[in-house]
Amino acid sequence: MPEELQQIVPAPRSPIIQETFAAISSTSQFYQEVKSREALKVYCDWYYTVAQKHRQELEQMRGELNILSWFRLRRR
Repeated sequence: MPEELQQIVPAPRSPIIQETFAAISSTSQFYQEVKSREALKVYCDWYYTVAQKHRQELEQMRGELNILSWFRLRRR
């Protein structure tokens, strides 16, 4: 049983109660893991989408004229 529950609930004397608490704890940990993996997947999908968009914008910018280079050439 988790330590924070031991302060609230007295130590179970029955093996059935111990098994029940173990099952509840395992189930809770499982669902927390599922949530965190889903959140990571959503973040990774968003990140790859944004990265692809930025790559496309970079390629578009490379194809455009660089007006600032004209000013630098005139200064020299």
